[in-house]
Amino acid sequence: MTPQPTAAHRMVPAVTGPSGTDGDATDAGRILSDLIRIDTTNEGDNRGRGERGAAEYVAGVLATAGVEARILESAPGRSNVVARVPGADPSREPFLIHGHLDVVPADAADWTVHPFSGEIADGVVWGRGAVDMKGTCSMTLAMVRSWAAAGVRPDRDIVLAFTADEEATGEYGSYYLARRHAALFEGCREAISEDGGYTVHHAGKRIYPVAVGEQGMAWMRLTARGVAGHGSMPPADNAVAELCHALSRLASYRWPVRLTPGVRGMLDALAAALGETIDHDRLDAEAERLGAVGALFRPVLRNSANPTMLNAGYKVNVIPGSADAHVDGRFLPGFREEFLETVDRLLGPKVTREFVCLEDAPAADPGGPTFDALCSSLVAEDPGAVPVPYVMSGGTDAKAFHELGIVSYGFAPLALPPDLDYYGMFHGIDERVPVSALDFGVRVLDRFFRKDAAARTTVPGNAHGGTPGEGAA
Repeated sequence: MTPQPTAAHRMVPAVTGPSGTDGDATDAGRILSDLIRIDTTNEGDNRGRGERGAAEYVAGVLATAGVEARILESAPGRSNVVARVPGADPSREPFLIHGHLDVVPADAADWTVHPFSGEIADGVVWGRGAVDMKGTCSMTLAMVRSWAAAGVRPDRDIVLAFTADEEATGEYGSYYLARRHAALFEGCREAISEDGGYTVHHAGKRIYPVAVGEQGMAWMRLTARGVAGHGSMPPADNAVAELCHALSRLASYRWPVRLTPGVRGMLDALAAALGETIDHDRLDAEAERLGAVGALFRPVLRNSANPTMLNAGYKVNVIPGSADAHVDGRFLPGFREEFLETVDRLLGPKVTREFVCLEDAPAADPGGPTFDALCSSLVAEDPGAVPVPYVMSGGTDAKAFHELGIVSYGFAPLALPPDLDYYGMFHGIDERVPVSALDFGVRVLDRFFRKDAAARTTVPGNAHGGTPGEGAA
């Protein structure tokens, strides 16, 4: 039985549509619905609701599978869960699965259903976190419980980390764990986490991008200083104007294409999968032509720097002495110095920058046995799957665990219908995921972590049942 969230978990009452009930859900779907109803909004400044309720719920689910979990708080309410599932061969290196429990804010007025209702309707779970990334956490928990129900083990020890604060800097989550509790991850060398292994439909083919890297991150605070004065007087040195000019130069700059090895490998794999040429000299046009497939590589062709926040002044007739802005900068692996030099040149001498967060770009091996095994697990469940390497535009907790020498792959397998804009739901409205996609993910993950086991046609303990490839059409 799944432990029920308590009132202390800041729950929104469950809501079901006219044709949707909990009967539509399997274990993964019900766990996800419960997790969504526990509001873990991360406002980004440590004034949010915290992850304690979700952490207690996750620990309770693991307890029903006989797995002891530790809740580790970095600050009041900022809770992380770490557990270890014993494997069949303890001499092998343990493998890490990490996922975050926090979510970005959501305005209920913009949504078709309440974003924290966890509604299950017509076989689909709705709510903030369905995609990013409580859905993946739910698949992991359902898999572990299926092992306990069937009395089976993964092929090695599995370390589970459910983190706080990924949607901000990770200071209260993955970095806290990596720097203060590194012993819990002793021996781990590889990991999987979010954003990879999902279906992208194109020209009758089912492409499954498996992430082997991500961009580096440079969140910056910019400051322009000038001379304060009366708003009616000719300005001696207007900080607001200076900052606006600098931001305009930065926002309008056309960054050059830089083909990293990971992106080049992705382009080659996509071309082979599609049976057509992708012209490297016209990649913007090619991305447009290829639609959803092009969206996989378009964000990682260049560095980027997007102004996101402004703060200046306190009265309309006063020229302030300073003005501030925030910029979300992303740089490709190997291009950090070029990125920073370009930013400084565009800002000019009157605008200074300081880092809110600076993280390098981790990468994994797209030619090694782990990547091959991840791909094989997908193909075993969907014989028509075409896995390809993929470089993520966003950042994940992989950067923190990279400090411990742990290499992460983006692998949250979902068999999705063609009309579901999965990538567009990251931080978007009406976030949702089909229950059948979650069940597919549980089966794929089970195959990967029990790849030495005998062949089977169902995942033990999965209420949905199903055969290999089911839900993948």
